[in-house]
Order: sequence, then C-alpha cells, then structure tokens
Amino acid sequence: MTFPPIREELRGIEPYGAPQLSAALAPVQLNVNENPYPPSAAVVADVATAVAQATTSLNRYPDRELTDLRAALAAYLSGDSGGVPIGPEQVWAANGSNEVMLQLLQAFGGPGRTAISFAPTYSMYPEYARDTHTRWLTGRRESDFSLDLDAARALVEAERPSVVLLPSPNNPTGTALPPEAVTALCEAVGDGGVVVVDEAYGEFRRAGTPSALELLPVHRNLVVSRTMSKAFALAGARLGYLAAAAEICDAIRVVRLPYHLSAVTQAVALAALRHAPELLGRVDDLRTERDATVGWLREQGLDVAESDANFVLFGTFADRHAVWQALLDQGVLIRETGPDGWLRVSVGTAEEMTSFKHALTRALKEIA
Repeated sequence: MTFPPIREELRGIEPYGAPQLSAALAPVQLNVNENPYPPSAAVVADVATAVAQATTSLNRYPDRELTDLRAALAAYLSGDSGGVPIGPEQVWAANGSNEVMLQLLQAFGGPGRTAISFAPTYSMYPEYARDTHTRWLTGRRESDFSLDLDAARALVEAERPSVVLLPSPNNPTGTALPPEAVTALCEAVGDGGVVVVDEAYGEFRRAGTPSALELLPVHRNLVVSRTMSKAFALAGARLGYLAAAAEICDAIRVVRLPYHLSAVTQAVALAALRHAPELLGRVDDLRTERDATVGWLREQGLDVAESDANFVLFGTFADRHAVWQALLDQGVLIRETGPDGWLRVSVGTAEEMTSFKHALTRALKEIA
C-alpha cells in the first residue's frame, strides 16, 4: 500500500495556490487581487486595541454564534443592498469566503447531489465539490464571458442541481451578472436547491450595476457571499460572510465546526467594520485605475474583458506563459489563469500599474 493512505481521488493532486514570490523576485505583485493599500495607522491602532482586549479572555471559547459580528455585518450590508434591510439572523461568517463556500457545499451538496457553475469560473469551486463528494458540472459562457441565459436555464432544468455557484463579478473574467440572470436561475432551481451569487469583488462593481442583495426578499433560495479580503484590504484576517434567508443560515450552523471563528478574528473584523468608510475609501481609486488599464490594454490592440472587479483579464497570446515570464523577469508578477491565451492582472497603485504597462510594452516587443 502506498503511504500515506490518502483518498485515491486526491492522490497526486497539487494543492491550490497562486504563485507566492518574495518582493526581491517580484517587487510588483499583481497576481492575487489584493487591495494594494494597507490599513491606516488609525485602523492599525484600533485593531491592536481590539485584539488586546480579546486576548484577555482567550482562556474562554469565542462566541460561536458570532452575535456582534453578524449584527455589524448586517448593518454594513443593509447600506449596500439598495434599501433592502438585512437582519443579523440572515448573516453568517467564516474563515474567508472559502470556508463559507465549503460550508454551503457541506450543507446543501454531498453524495447524490450536484453543483453547477459556468466556465470560466473560480477554480476552487470544483474543489469544494470534490471535498464534499458533490457531483460537479460546468456549463459554458459566451465568447464575451456573459451568461447564455437560455443554455444556463436548460442545464439547470435538466440536471436539477442542489447548488448553483455564480461569481459576480466573475473570477477570472470580471464579468458581472444582470439581476434578470439571477432571478431566472433562482426560479429554475426552485426549492430543490440554492443559488449562490459570489460577490467577493462586489464593492468594485461599476455605477449602475446592482448587487444581488437587492433580490434577497424575492428569492428565498438565494445566497449572496462577500469577503473582507478585497475591498476592505483585510486579506490577512480571513473573514468571509454571506447573506441569505435565516433558514439557510440555520442549516449552515448544523455543519459548522464548534467555535470555528476565533475571538481574535471576530475582534479584528469588528474593528475593521468600524472603519468601513476609510477602508473602502480607496475603492473609487482602484475603479478608476482599472478602467484606465482596460483602456490602455485595448489601445495596445489586445482583447480585454469588461470588468466590474479589481482585476483585468486580457489577451490573447499564442504563448501566454512566455508573456507571463517576460513580465516576471522585469519584476512584475501577474496571474496565468483563465481560458487559454489569457492573462489576469490585479489592479494596484498608480505606480504599480505604470510598472506593469512598461513591462508589458517591453515584453510584447521582445516576443513579437
């Protein structure tokens, strides 16, 4: 017998992860969609005070129901929902949106059940399905990465999935879903499943693009997930959350691990939410930089996907790895992901994006 005795379907599989390189090798790191602006001194001080206070009672287990945090998240989401009130009983949180998604698949997926998304889509989704023994299927998107709604509805009606995963804005393309697409799929799924709109990049959406939060009162099978990793510049804290019907949150509580969210994590998230206007203050800057990057890439004769996120997918290249390597050789790290021939760049500071543009200009000349 081969050691270790890992499940056969996991044998030989590499763990998920984007390249992590030192600042010495890649001074400009634009590959994992982080917010490039660190918290201010005021935020740091408030977080430090909150963590110090939490530390005084670390001999006790944390609040397993996340009472204060769920209330604070509900208040924040109610301000970004088009006027739809969201109560604490409609909110759940976990260690990053990754754990939120895994808990959803644990509660609503499983043996004999199916999860569906539409490719290209977030590369972790099939891993959540695999880890929960959920059958995984993907439909296809249009050439502009929008959703073919008739085909999507037909696939859902044919397969009767218990979970539909819809990133909006989509990762890796940045494409946002219109409300009518969410409604159509919620109606197609019905009470036999849940539709999860993954808004990890929701705060970066362009003006006029509504959040799926607005549809929560209409569809009781709708789940909208968010994260504090991106717009809140809190990737290192690992805090993801969702809004849904209270019944869905209660179902997730059945599968959550005891005390899954530490007292320290809850304290950090609460402190960050107290500074939400400041932490989100750079979102407009990043939107502006994103739109400028889209325009510049198109001026270079490249194809660029419309983006409502803090990243841009561009191409197409006969040898995208050669372009990726040429950028890295100049100290600029982006992501080799998405459909064949495409690359993805996270939106950084104005200085970082200038470095990216200079490096890409040289790379294209060298490879041409």
